[in-house]
Amino acid sequence: MRIDELPKSARIEDRRGVAVARGGIGIGMVVVLTLIGWALGIDPRALIGGAEMLLGGGAQQQTSAGSTTSSGSPSDAMAQFVSAVLGSTETVWTDIFAQAGRTYKPPTLVMFSGATQSGCGFAKSAMGPFYCPLDQKVYLDTSFFQDLEGRLGACKVGSKTCQFSQAYVIAHEIGHHVQNLLGVLPKVQQAQRAMDQAEANSLQVRVELQADCLAGVWANRGQAKWDFIEPGDVDSALQTASAIGDDRLQRRSQGYVVPDAFTHGTSAQRSRWFTTGLKSGTVASCDTFNNE
Repeated sequence: MRIDELPKSARIEDRRGVAVARGGIGIGMVVVLTLIGWALGIDPRALIGGAEMLLGGGAQQQTSAGSTTSSGSPSDAMAQFVSAVLGSTETVWTDIFAQAGRTYKPPTLVMFSGATQSGCGFAKSAMGPFYCPLDQKVYLDTSFFQDLEGRLGACKVGSKTCQFSQAYVIAHEIGHHVQNLLGVLPKVQQAQRAMDQAEANSLQVRVELQADCLAGVWANRGQAKWDFIEPGDVDSALQTASAIGDDRLQRRSQGYVVPDAFTHGTSAQRSRWFTTGLKSGTVASCDTFNNE
């Protein structure tokens, strides 16, 4: 993946090196917040983290010696890579929205290490990258990229093609922001409130697969504009999509598969919908709600 010609984004908030201490709340509160989160279509972990912030002993950000929280475009190699990918999504989606007579409002991407506070509550690296619609920010602990190569086996360790896999992950989260701007996320959350857990999970799968497809749209439009995809990059992204499919992750963690608990789609589905967006380059092709 070539990033030299990609535009850099200044919409990065760098919280790496900012330590966060976390306290705890009672199990009763955890149960209550879990039920509330399910009813509202919000990740219960975010609500639990927020409660810990509000109650005594909750999460508190503490700046380590010599570290700061900064905005703009950090200068280290990883930050420059993230800035380039984010900048390319801004250009691509600004163009796509303009063609539809709409204005694209780019999100901010927060880089953190270990844990941080988001508009959706407490965030930690174990949660993986995520998009918070409440503050319209993407949260990324870049150590997740190491997990892609190592623990998850999502791309060849040390391979340059892993960069495109990492870019796919970022583009997927930006896809959720696009869904939010288009009104998809609010409609889904409203519908999920009237569903049981299995039905809500099934609908969430559609959301995630659409974000995969939108990541493919980004890759298609970006390739046409900058010719930045190199041999092996697409195969690497497809390997990543497959590695983080629900069926693959469940087999890895528990040895068996529970389809009703899927929230992101199978390996085959994730790969197929990314490919759909990559081949078509159109948002219209990403109708995962009416297509299997």
